[in-house]
Amino acid sequence: MNQWNSGIKLFAFKEQINYLMSHMKFSVNQSNAVANLFTSISQYNTDFIFPFLVSTEYFRDIEIERIINEPPLDSYNSYMELLKFNLDLYSKMASGSMNALNEYNEKELITGFQSLYKKIFDPGDESYDEFLKRQSEMLHVLASLYPQAILDIEPEFGFHFEKNKNIKIAETDRFFLYQIMPTDKKIKIDNSCKPVLMLPPYVLGPNVLAFLPRENKSYAHFFANMGIPTYIRINKDIHTTPAFQVLTMEDDALDTRFFCEKIKLKHGKMITLNGYCQGGFSAVCNILSDKLDGLVDGLITCVSPMDGTRSKRLHGFLNSLPTRFNNLVYGTKMLPNGNKIADGNLMGWVYRLKSIEEEGPMVYLIRDLFMVTPKKNKPVKISKTAAALNYWLKYERTDIPLSVAKMSFDSYTIPVKDDGTLPVKLFGKKLNFKKIKEKKIPWLVCYGEDDQLVEKEAALAPMDFLDIEVTPFPKGHLAIATSFSHPDSEYALDKTFPNNNCRGPVKFHLDLNDQINKKKL
Repeated sequence: MNQWNSGIKLFAFKEQINYLMSHMKFSVNQSNAVANLFTSISQYNTDFIFPFLVSTEYFRDIEIERIINEPPLDSYNSYMELLKFNLDLYSKMASGSMNALNEYNEKELITGFQSLYKKIFDPGDESYDEFLKRQSEMLHVLASLYPQAILDIEPEFGFHFEKNKNIKIAETDRFFLYQIMPTDKKIKIDNSCKPVLMLPPYVLGPNVLAFLPRENKSYAHFFANMGIPTYIRINKDIHTTPAFQVLTMEDDALDTRFFCEKIKLKHGKMITLNGYCQGGFSAVCNILSDKLDGLVDGLITCVSPMDGTRSKRLHGFLNSLPTRFNNLVYGTKMLPNGNKIADGNLMGWVYRLKSIEEEGPMVYLIRDLFMVTPKKNKPVKISKTAAALNYWLKYERTDIPLSVAKMSFDSYTIPVKDDGTLPVKLFGKKLNFKKIKEKKIPWLVCYGEDDQLVEKEAALAPMDFLDIEVTPFPKGHLAIATSFSHPDSEYALDKTFPNNNCRGPVKFHLDLNDQINKKKL
């Protein structure tokens, strides 16, 4: 009998221990999840708010002077308009955050409530414990492992010219000219082939064109890996290069001409000028200035805003700003030497503000949380593409010369005229799209069908004035430089696409080279 009682007591003791252990696991998972949630919220909010704090400093410095000189009633009305603008932004951000949370609740919270219901009526059921453990792991990855993965991808992201794998060909006071070499040493450059010169975006930086070379996701290296002489113009460090700080768009054109002369002398053929995003608009302006005559006989622009006023989101955002504050001066920083430049981080932040419903901090958090969701109880594996994309978003914004900022600002606030005249001038001359036809330069325009940064209408504006070749790519602004820069992609850059018979930019360039060779025969 005593043995029986001892057995019962031992069994009860074990059950109590199991019950306590179960609650301890529950508490630990719950505590970890809450701690990591607050860490993540803090990180994402900090990334979003930091540019706002910088912008308030610029705003304060400018308004201290302006408010004294402006009529009080005008200042009052402007501030009321600004308040209304800010409230509207906040409303959109709140709406976007709620939509993101609702999406999360539909996919995750319902499962949590169902498992909790089971736990209440069956304390031995572990589904709720597993749910909490899963949430805790997801938030741990988001708060700790994901930020580290973003930092760890840096050696694989971008050109890394300091490693001397690419060749410096020439330089001016403002730019370097590099030749991009193939990632595979077995591939030899065909120096008799028509060369290409790339003009990368200013704010987004050049490294987006060498996204992940080791993974065969690099726009620039795709050309080089085809044996094409591939060159890229690289900005010098704006904070240590006074000549670049005060760059004019005329300097941009003249330095591009100098590089084209070097390239043509080396290969004996004229160049295809290839601009990505903002670099595409710069490339077009350089050609229209007549400074590249006899040097450039082909043009490729990828996701480039040719008439920013046709971009409903950004143009609409700028138009909704009170007139007083719709001015570049509110994004200008003063350097120790007295030169003024445009704050690249702030410009990047403006692109987020224009789509605040989809790019608020909570929306980003929920989006990334879904990305690190474990699948079929397998450990979360953070893809290199996701890490590189976020590295680019966090660390690759660069400050730019005011002349470049003004060029972009004008193109997004002043429409191209009905006769094709652009809103910017070079060397005191008007620039008109129709001159491309006069110069008989074939032009390929590539755009992203779902591009939220440079919308289709903005990229295709020249079609109103010219018969140009157009190639649509699926997805958004970076897809051409990432997914479709992989040679195995359905929309690889060297293919003719079966669904629309359009050519990728590498195919376009190689066909131009073949046409030149046939003319020589």
